[in-house]
Amino acid sequence: MFSLCVDPGKVAACVEVRFIDNIKGKGLFAKKSIKKGEAIFLERPLVSAQFLWNALYKYKACEYCLRALETAEENARRLSGIPGLSLPHPELCRVRPELHQACPQCQVMYCSSECRQSAADQYHRALCLGPSQEDPDHPINKLKDAWRSMHYPPETSSIMLMARMVAVVKQAKDKAHWQKLFSYFCSRAANEEEEIAHKLLGDQFRGQLALLHSLFKAALYDDHLTRWFVPEGFRSLFALVGTNGQGIGTSSLSQWVHACDALELPAQQREQLDSFIDQLYKDIEKGHSFISVLQCNHSCIPNAEASFPNNNFLLKLSALSDITPGEEICISYLDCCQRDRSRHSRHKILRENYLFVCSCPKCVSQMDELDVTSEEEEEEEGEAEGETEGDEMEDEMTDV
Repeated sequence: MFSLCVDPGKVAACVEVRFIDNIKGKGLFAKKSIKKGEAIFLERPLVSAQFLWNALYKYKACEYCLRALETAEENARRLSGIPGLSLPHPELCRVRPELHQACPQCQVMYCSSECRQSAADQYHRALCLGPSQEDPDHPINKLKDAWRSMHYPPETSSIMLMARMVAVVKQAKDKAHWQKLFSYFCSRAANEEEEIAHKLLGDQFRGQLALLHSLFKAALYDDHLTRWFVPEGFRSLFALVGTNGQGIGTSSLSQWVHACDALELPAQQREQLDSFIDQLYKDIEKGHSFISVLQCNHSCIPNAEASFPNNNFLLKLSALSDITPGEEICISYLDCCQRDRSRHSRHKILRENYLFVCSCPKCVSQMDELDVTSEEEEEEEGEAEGETEGDEMEDEMTDV
């Protein structure tokens, strides 16, 4: 269960997975005391992939670990639209272009030889398009184009997660092990899977699942995975990606800004640097699946949180409060603002996106509240109606 964690033995001594009930299923529980701020584990994802629109917008990320390949200065120039922009303290940028390597066949880029080899060993040999990388008629490129035409920004998932799942099994020596691992998360009822598919595609494209299935089968069919290529199996994979995917933000520019914040500078230089960064952000604004953590259930008052501190696909689970032995470890599927909304509003978001009703201590304590939508949600919905698509973001998203 903890095989993809950086230190599996240490994690197994710290936490365990237990069955709770038929409604919640399984959960992650502490086996020892965990102090507030303590790292519970670091985990690599089962599969990861850059969002397809994100790649089309020329954001460069390692094909394996998703680490940013643009230098902070290149990132700032692209987002601000100022081609001659120069950043002070360029030595604070962590991107090392001299280490980057391309696949010799299809030329997709990796941040290091280690990532290139890991991708080749795990899935890339089955997905490498070679000289057909830019051929719009290649079946995989047709699949990508169809996904982009149905799933506009802001993206929440990628069809390429499913493609890489297939590729991993194709290349694996122990195919049954990986099939079992992926199928572990495919346990929803047919009506729930259909609802998740519609949620991912939206009302406009809810009839297009059959087209995606057809293109997926044409591009990736494998005799060892026949059950994934029938309509019901494809829908199960779709539901898995829709409910268990975790979007992450990677940005060499934001890392450079954090490094600048940590510099010890004389007052005048600090003021000049802060002013430069403030103006840079104004210029930009003018112009964006883990085994162990998936065992964590939701709570509106979580005792742990997931983060990506290394600007790549490594997930860190940390304690938000002291956790006692036997206590369930819960994260929140809602952001901070959403958690402050009314019980009714929180339940609405969770039902629509994750298909469950929360029964955490906070929700239980608020059972007597009227079922009215919070003012915050109403205000946000009003603002959303006036928003335009394509707004630039500081961090650019990838999917794991």
